[in-house]
Amino acid sequence: MKILIAIPVYNEEATVERVVRLVRERAEHVLAIDDGSTDETPVILNRLKGELGIDLIRHEANAGYGRSIREAFRRASQRGFDWVITMDCDEQHEPAAIPAFLERCAADESDIISGSRYTAESAAAGIAPPEDRRTINRTITTEINRKLGLDLTDGFCGFKAHRVSAMDRLELTEDGYAFPMQLWAQAAALGLRVEELPVSLIYNDPNRSFGGDLDNAKIRLAHYRAVLVREIARAAALDGARQGCCG
Repeated sequence: MKILIAIPVYNEEATVERVVRLVRERAEHVLAIDDGSTDETPVILNRLKGELGIDLIRHEANAGYGRSIREAFRRASQRGFDWVITMDCDEQHEPAAIPAFLERCAADESDIISGSRYTAESAAAGIAPPEDRRTINRTITTEINRKLGLDLTDGFCGFKAHRVSAMDRLELTEDGYAFPMQLWAQAAALGLRVEELPVSLIYNDPNRSFGGDLDNAKIRLAHYRAVLVREIARAAALDGARQGCCG
């Protein structure tokens, strides 16, 4: 198996070097996607690129979390990787969990292996998550399960392993934080195999911004719901078009 670890980064000068070094100890192929950072992150990543041999994509302006993940999928596909594991750079995803993902990839039983912070086996560390984030996660995860026939406990965890050949079948366009809504809708429409893997529940910064109006919990919940409804309809239309083409 050829596996790429992809790390979206935005203004993470305080943590990026520690995280990248720990990930590089556990993986040969590491990609950082710098999403228009305005602090010292670009300088640090350029140095680590030369020192550790990591791959690097740099956005001149902030393009969004979903865009970064989509570019990681594209880079993995172009360079012949079998899996791409995505993880955050703010020390809320533990590099020590990477071997567990690698083990599940090797088992070859799923197309998406999604970290969950809310299984019975998940360990809690750090401060408690802000109540609005937990409530939104619980609400949207319940709606995803009901509408898509999935059985998730954590619809938003960004610590995931994705089979590259399966991601190649998706038509992903979402740039922002609602990206998981599109991913789950299309994955369900194509019948991709999904499993969850317990990961630690870590919140280091309860005041982290989503940007603009999305910092308002009611607006954020409404946005996620709207994107989910849109993407379910879009996935159904794409599936119908595929069947019409091939039927």
